[in-house]
Amino acid sequence: MIGGPLGRHALVGRARYWTPLRVVLLFAVAVLVLAWLGKAACLQQYRTQDGVLALDWRNDRQYVAMCYSDTVPLYGLEGLADDGVPYRDAWYETRSDGSRAERFMEYPVVTGFFQYLNAQLTDGWLWLAERLPLPTALDVVVYFDVTAFWLAAAWLTVVWAVLVLRPERPWDAALVALSPLALVHVFTNFDALAVALATGGLLALRRDRPGWAGVLLGLGTAAKLYPALLLLPIVLIGWRRRSSGGLVRAAWAAGAAVATWLAVNLPVALAWPRGWSEFFLLNRTRPADPDSIWYALSWFTGWAGFDGPLAPGAAPTVLNAVTFVLMALAFAAVAWLALRAPRPPAVAELGFLAVAAFLLVNKVWSPQYSLWLVPLAVLALPRWRLLLGWMAVDALVWVPRMYQYLGVADKGLPMEPFLITVLVRDAVVVALCVLVVRQILHPEPEPGRAPDPVWPRTAPAPVARHG
Repeated sequence: MIGGPLGRHALVGRARYWTPLRVVLLFAVAVLVLAWLGKAACLQQYRTQDGVLALDWRNDRQYVAMCYSDTVPLYGLEGLADDGVPYRDAWYETRSDGSRAERFMEYPVVTGFFQYLNAQLTDGWLWLAERLPLPTALDVVVYFDVTAFWLAAAWLTVVWAVLVLRPERPWDAALVALSPLALVHVFTNFDALAVALATGGLLALRRDRPGWAGVLLGLGTAAKLYPALLLLPIVLIGWRRRSSGGLVRAAWAAGAAVATWLAVNLPVALAWPRGWSEFFLLNRTRPADPDSIWYALSWFTGWAGFDGPLAPGAAPTVLNAVTFVLMALAFAAVAWLALRAPRPPAVAELGFLAVAAFLLVNKVWSPQYSLWLVPLAVLALPRWRLLLGWMAVDALVWVPRMYQYLGVADKGLPMEPFLITVLVRDAVVVALCVLVVRQILHPEPEPGRAPDPVWPRTAPAPVARHG
């Protein structure tokens, strides 16, 4: 982007201290600091009339300051503040009709116990703060900070893994480090943990360790569902490269992923089957999310949806079936593309298409889900202007989303600006998918870059000799 291509005798990364890795990680740390400051408005405290210290979310501060994070309300809501054990201990939700529904931890097992571990660390910190001169605050504030520490470490892992996957282009990792989506959403939920495990799995595959790749992808799937989607491109590329042992690698990775997921989930499912199934029950009964294309279509056309008005707790059966069929068709199209391409596509290219298709046709696209696409997009389509434009648009969805929650009566925004921004975001992601498909069907070799930054080379790369 600056100065054109490198010359034949250029030396890159020879600084003794400010290596590309350290520079890129410094970029990431700066963005993570700003991301924490962006949430800090929701960590303010005040004393009530009774003199009790409380979290200051008065006057819808979490929406006005756009600092909302699921971490804060879930700490109390899911019983973590009271030492509740995920999947074992229930909590109760009051529905719109006044009835009460029994609820359990709504996240997959790794993410659920990640929250529990942070709650225990919070208790330990507060216990030490009573005895040592340590900084302290409300338990929910300490819990957020403990969680943010691990999420920041996870995102630094993503940045490091992308740089190792593409060492000849460290500025691609800088794009991950400086991503506007990381700035806005790395602390909104717990998705950075799954992104780190998934990207680590791709790195393990690149280093020709398919078993470890499967373990990391299995753990990622036990944290969020999306890393399982990466097994599809791994198997497809393995089939295309079967003559050089690719199918064996893919089988090892897929088998290890399934075994790891079962090893993590089976003990919880056998001990507390009702609590373990909450994640699947919630996703089955959840209606179309405001960030989804289905909600926008219903809002702008007045259409009542495939299922019409739903009773509290009822599942949108037809919508579930439609999204399932569309996902199956999209994955079939990805498989056809992989098998018909002139040369085996990159794992990141097919992975980006699979995850993007899942998000586009799904009935839920929570804002932080866009983090899933960041490392895949950078590895698949490393074009700074395009990717920064998409990330900026995607991050800006947060603004009308927060102010729409306020409502027009409280000087918020109506639903229309938010839904228009969502549709623009969807259109940009579709455009990126079109570019990736075109790149797969019409590959243009680029000097200095391996054909696939994820799949291991079948032969040693040639060594350039100078002087």
